[in-house]
Amino acid sequence: MAAQKINEGLEHIAKAEKYLKTGLLKWKPDYDSAATEYSKAAVAFKNAKQFDQAKEAYYREAISHEHNKALFHAAKAYEQAGMMLKEMQQHHDAVELIQKASMMYLENGTPDTAAIALDRAGKVIENINPDKAIQLYQQTAAVFENEERLRQAVEMYGKASRLLVKGRRLDEAAVSLQKEKSIYKDIENYPTCYKKTIAQVLVHLHRNDYVAAEKCVRESCSIPGFRESEDCAALEQLLEGYDQQDQDQVSDVCNSPLFKYMDNEYAKLGLSLAVPGGGIKKKSPVTPQGKDVPGAPGNEEDDDYAGGLC
Repeated sequence: MAAQKINEGLEHIAKAEKYLKTGLLKWKPDYDSAATEYSKAAVAFKNAKQFDQAKEAYYREAISHEHNKALFHAAKAYEQAGMMLKEMQQHHDAVELIQKASMMYLENGTPDTAAIALDRAGKVIENINPDKAIQLYQQTAAVFENEERLRQAVEMYGKASRLLVKGRRLDEAAVSLQKEKSIYKDIENYPTCYKKTIAQVLVHLHRNDYVAAEKCVRESCSIPGFRESEDCAALEQLLEGYDQQDQDQVSDVCNSPLFKYMDNEYAKLGLSLAVPGGGIKKKSPVTPQGKDVPGAPGNEEDDDYAGGLC
């Protein structure tokens, strides 16, 4: 079967080359017919698992389409050539070709197809070069956002955010999560905004930036329904425990289903969160005779959490 498909592919290559030849009665190559034959050859080689030959046939098809100024079809062929390189485990070369295809889609005026190609390139390289995948997902998000396809854009920002957290690029992750939350707020997906606030707080606390974490919760109080949500209550408990160096309280919150069933990277942040100072729980103050206790009735200093952060 494989040998039959290989022979079929070679026959189509021979026909394509014949279409490209010129002579006394044929002054111009027939690029359109050649592209069709190269495409048929590529499919035959692909079915025979001859990915190197399939890649070469797709590449020649793309060049033929370029000669005809058929950018969309050229891009499709380059993208397919890239996928053949992926099958050959040549991931970096695959991504280069798929990115080339994406640029041609944009030039052709089909940005949605360009974004889908960039997403595909990100998936190809994600486990080998996460930094490159992050860049590709962010580019994909920008293309979708420019086309006002916000749901697709925020999905891509989400992929980037998770990879940033996984790579411990927490400063960038905080920015990316804020971008996600802003878009979810724009499309009025408020419950997901609450989850993104939890993720933000965990990232900020791992950055040792308690102030940013607290500010993040306060700002989220403007999101409809957040004040009354279990997410808000849990975050207030978390920040209180963190501020008071109460590791038990922090661990209890982070081990709750609300945190444990988040995306894996954020759940890991919760489970690994340690309070500053080695987790020494603050003891309740003993009131010496004639002394005031901070937070006691009649004392001017109030408990920051008495009325909630919102």
